[in-house]
Amino acid sequence: MANKRSKLKKLIFSAVFLSLGMILPLFTAQMKEIGDSLLPMHLVIMLCGLVCGPYYGLSTGLILPFLRSALFGMPPIYPAAVWMAGELATYGFTLGMLYEKGRRKNLCWLYASLLLSMIAGRLVWGLLKAALLGFAHQSFTFHAFLAGGFIDAFPGILLQLILIPSLMGLFKKISL
Repeated sequence: MANKRSKLKKLIFSAVFLSLGMILPLFTAQMKEIGDSLLPMHLVIMLCGLVCGPYYGLSTGLILPFLRSALFGMPPIYPAAVWMAGELATYGFTLGMLYEKGRRKNLCWLYASLLLSMIAGRLVWGLLKAALLGFAHQSFTFHAFLAGGFIDAFPGILLQLILIPSLMGLFKKISL
C-alpha cells in the first residue's frame, strides 16, 4: 500500500512539475534572450528528478518540450524541441539518479549531483544540436557550444545553484 502511495505521489508531483514547465516560460516569452538565460524548464525538470526520482525526471523532461511545442508553438518541434528533450531528460535522470544513489543526502552531495548533471545535460544538448544542425548542413562550433551552453546560460545556472538547494530544503521540511 505504501509503495502505491509513493508512486501516486511521484506521479502527481511529476504532473505538477510538467505544468510548471509549461507555464514558467510564458513569463519570459516576451524576450527570448531572457528565457534562454534563465532556463525555467531546466529548473523544473531538475526539481522533478530530485523530488520524484530519475525515471520521472527522465520522462517529464522528454515530454515537456514536445508538449509545449504542440500547445504553444515554442520551442519549434524541430530541431529545438528535439535537442531540448534530450537535454532535459538527461538533467532529470542524471540528477535524480546521482542524488538518489548518494549515501548522504546533504548539501554538498546535492551540489555535486547538480553540477555533474548540468555538465551531462549540456554535453547531450551540444551533441544533439551539432548532429541536428549537421543534418541541415549548418555548423555548430565549439565556440557556439560554450557560448550557448555556459556563457549565455550563466544567469540560469546561477539561479539553479541558488534555488534548487533552497527548494529541496523546503521539500525535506514538508517531507515529500
